[in-house]
Amino acid sequence: MAYMVVQFKKLCQVETRRLVMLVGIMAVSVLVLQTLTLPSRNSLTYLFPRNSILVQEESSLHFSILSESKLTDSSIEVDKFSQVSNVWEELEDDSETKGKVLDLENDLETKNVWEVDRTELDNSESSTKKVSELNREEIIQAPGIGSTIETGRESEQGISAMNKTQIGSPISNISVVISNTTVKKLRCNMPPKSVMTISEMNSLQLRRRASVIKEKPQWSTILSSKPPNPALGFPFMKMARSYELMDRLLKVYVYRDGEKPIFHLPILKGLYAAEGWFMKLMEGNKKFIVKDPKKAHLYYMPFSTRMLEHSLYVPNSHNRTNLAAYLRNYTEMIAAKYSFWNRTGGADHFFVACHDWAPYETRHHMERCIKSMCNADVTQGFKIGKDVSLPETYVRSARNPLRDVGGEPPSNRSILAFFAGSMHGYLRPILLSHWENKDPDMKIFGRMPFGVASKMNYIRHMKTSKYCICAKGFEVNSPRVVEAIFYECVPVIISDNFVPPFFDVLNWDAFAVIVAEKDIPKLKEILLSISYEKYLAMQLAVKKVQRHFLWHSKPVKYDLFHMTLHSIWNSRVFMLKPK
Repeated sequence: MAYMVVQFKKLCQVETRRLVMLVGIMAVSVLVLQTLTLPSRNSLTYLFPRNSILVQEESSLHFSILSESKLTDSSIEVDKFSQVSNVWEELEDDSETKGKVLDLENDLETKNVWEVDRTELDNSESSTKKVSELNREEIIQAPGIGSTIETGRESEQGISAMNKTQIGSPISNISVVISNTTVKKLRCNMPPKSVMTISEMNSLQLRRRASVIKEKPQWSTILSSKPPNPALGFPFMKMARSYELMDRLLKVYVYRDGEKPIFHLPILKGLYAAEGWFMKLMEGNKKFIVKDPKKAHLYYMPFSTRMLEHSLYVPNSHNRTNLAAYLRNYTEMIAAKYSFWNRTGGADHFFVACHDWAPYETRHHMERCIKSMCNADVTQGFKIGKDVSLPETYVRSARNPLRDVGGEPPSNRSILAFFAGSMHGYLRPILLSHWENKDPDMKIFGRMPFGVASKMNYIRHMKTSKYCICAKGFEVNSPRVVEAIFYECVPVIISDNFVPPFFDVLNWDAFAVIVAEKDIPKLKEILLSISYEKYLAMQLAVKKVQRHFLWHSKPVKYDLFHMTLHSIWNSRVFMLKPK
């Protein structure tokens, strides 16, 4: 009897092992079959409930993002922030390494930094939510953008949902596919719904300045002489009186509050150099700055939107709310600590920002401030008559921002029109489809290869072309506008709703050609309709206005620093009611 019991137990153990092995083989077979036949779907979704998989995917996404950015929680963010700040404080006191400080912007531009499409979050609330909170009836794809150097934002490589249906980055291609739907187009990949012409912008500025509710000035001495009319559509020298008033009377208080690197750390090279150069020259200025805020007419908030993004944006998160919250907290701190913000609601405060995200990061809590921004789009919150269009300048050398300035005389400019750049946004593919390799007079290319030789080839084309095409990318602004002036090439602006820099004082029709986006097929016809005599006058005007678009290590009258400050001053003056 005992023998039979032993044999029965052995038989049960054998059968149990066989059953377990059989179940394992079947499970492996199912997984292999699903992997081979359904490569676009996670095979585990057929074995486990959908909700549990979404939670796992969310957890995996969250872990990937945090491990990539090394920002696992708020304490680590603070630690990273303080480490960067400490490093910069050490470098500032070291004369031997101070030169390396100037090259930080080069590192920021050349290293691969994953960035979200800069317009996506302005148009989709769902893009700021976690994976588990997304609409289950949509296909959500996260475009990854790698940052590189060519000639500006246009040189940063981007992959948008319109151009790619699958994205190869292991971090950026995480998507949730629930049902058969179409991918929602991003605003940057669609033409604007409405278009405002330059003449309409002129009229709008006149109307707004005439109808603005005037405030009683806190500083009446500035208006001891009646300010001149805005002189819209006239040459800059018509505004010489306003400039001289500013040069003689203006006093600015620069807030010392705010920690590096977001505050008080100018980036002097690359695409976002405009905000850095203004910060450097403003904080080091002895003519306009006052230490007593009670004596100031304007108040400058010295933050860098580029460093804000670099320091706080979680790569590939598609969420910029923490960036906006950071500036909102700063604003609330300023309002609580000082009385100056509250007496005008911030109307006598200003900031200078060149990152594309600046309109999003500063809306609502800085709405009454004078916003000097590169992204001057009338359809995205830019207020003509109050805000200032900041020239986007791509500085190649922080030590010598005037390197390579100038170009060939008109007689040596054999190329009719030139453009080269990455295919960002909806407009540039249209430009190339009509003109790339279609006409020997129209040198229209995509992105040039990387390298010194390619960069010099790009500059040579700018220096030897009559007209330089400045086509919008993801946003309305482009560094090519200032580059064209820098190399004495007549800029051809193709960007609907873009407010040109110093719009309040410069007559852009005298030295630039503004072409509506719908007229791209007629581009050569439009350029050839300009007589050679008129072209010569425009090219000469480019050389004359060039000084207004140059940065100098030590500011000179009517240069880019002073012009920016003058436009900010001009905006504030027209909001005041003379006594």
